[in-house]
Amino acid sequence: MLQHSQALFQHRRERTRRRLRRAANGRPRLSVFRSSKHIYAQIIDDRAGRTLAAASSLDPELRTGLKTGADIAAAGAVGKLIAERAKAAGVAKVVFDRGGYLFHGRVKALADAARAGGLDF
Repeated sequence: MLQHSQALFQHRRERTRRRLRRAANGRPRLSVFRSSKHIYAQIIDDRAGRTLAAASSLDPELRTGLKTGADIAAAGAVGKLIAERAKAAGVAKVVFDRGGYLFHGRVKALADAARAGGLDF
């Protein structure tokens, strides 16, 4: 059963990325990964194959102020931080890659905070 659910997740992730590549028009991709204990975000330039900015609930500047890295407050803080780092890297417009996750809970909180921080997607 576990292998089946992993395969379904992988298929959802690939389907999402395939659609994003068509719609991106050269914009970098804001990719989200959530584990059971932390949440991570990267802004990736797929043409050059490199990461332009990254943030996570493990960053020292966030870790002290968070109760845990696995709640909506942590996701919001990571969203604000990734927006700041994207602006510093000269990125204003991105496409949001939720991976295989539903746009709900921590993923939605990160996206809303990144939009509030100035990222356009």
